Amino acid sequence: MTLDTAVLTDLLEPPPGTRPDPDAFVRAAMDWHFDPATGSPFWLNRARTLDFDPRRDVRTLADLALFPNVSGELRKAPVADLVPRGYGEHPDVVGVFESGGTTGVPKRVVLLRDWLERMLARSNAALDEHGFPRGTDWLGLVPTGPHIVGEFFRRSAATFGRHGFAVDLDPRWVKRCIAQGDGDRAAEYAEHVIDQAADVLRSQDIGVMTITPPLLERLARREELVDLVNEKVRAIRWGGTQMDADSRHLYRTEIFPDTVLAGNYGSTMIVGFAGERPGLSDDDPCVFDTLGPHVTFDVVDPETREPVGPGERGRVVAHHVSRSFLLPNNLERDLATRVAPPEGGYGDSVADIAPVATFESETVIEGVY
Repeated sequence: MTLDTAVLTDLLEPPPGTRPDPDAFVRAAMDWHFDPATGSPFWLNRARTLDFDPRRDVRTLADLALFPNVSGELRKAPVADLVPRGYGEHPDVVGVFESGGTTGVPKRVVLLRDWLERMLARSNAALDEHGFPRGTDWLGLVPTGPHIVGEFFRRSAATFGRHGFAVDLDPRWVKRCIAQGDGDRAAEYAEHVIDQAADVLRSQDIGVMTITPPLLERLARREELVDLVNEKVRAIRWGGTQMDADSRHLYRTEIFPDTVLAGNYGSTMIVGFAGERPGLSDDDPCVFDTLGPHVTFDVVDPETREPVGPGERGRVVAHHVSRSFLLPNNLERDLATRVAPPEGGYGDSVADIAPVATFESETVIEGVY
């Protein structure tokens, strides 16, 4: 029986700070995404090829593993077909965004305003927990153009801070240079990005900086910029590529000792992020907790797809289940250590993230993002 759409909306958009029953949440999502009146053309068409009925057979978070990994199909799917019909004729679409192109032709997703606002609310609450200052100017050394992180940076700066300053950053160009064996040209481009940041740091009162680890490493080589960051910047949010534990400890204790340092782990295909767990010591591994139940992780054996044991390493499988988007059982290109979620959390938390060498038959090149 089809539930009233208002009831489904309430189940799929629980009030901030509440922890809905995960299985009831999943069942509501299946009703929403596979009802002809509310589901997207992409999933309504794809349902005909499945050997199970999502509305009958997907009853729990664990049942999301029944779905095939369809992320590769988002390279060619018409983006209009990804929007659920339940949003009506004029859905509030913030934008169309693409994956980084690390493993071939980019995949595309549609970001709707209600999900963006939920992400921002969770993100801003996490920044408060980490002690990020509110109402200051932000500087973002993150990909712009078709990359969702650039949009997320701008919205975060506007809602948590004051003004957002961005640089031009095309990570695909860096990856192309590296793939062609031209490391010098890739390095020159990265320095060009740091030069842009230097102009902003010299002239503006930047309180928060968002940056990728490779670019933070380059910035830290310039004594003048280290002094500027220590003088002005009160918090650094990093993400995009991974930061090893030794570098994280060095930044926190020696290079930027009075600056809050906190990371984010996410991807376009997650259409979300996992934030660094607040309260970790300098000696703790960097643990990331998800935006559950909307975004959850499983850490699995890549051959059997069975969960690895707590503290063991495996591949990250991400599930995005929200009113605006559905992408379950998506095998990410990262390895991680499985960690228990925080009390009342969902799925697995992850630590010690590192990319695999190859993904979807392509060599993984991280570059600056």
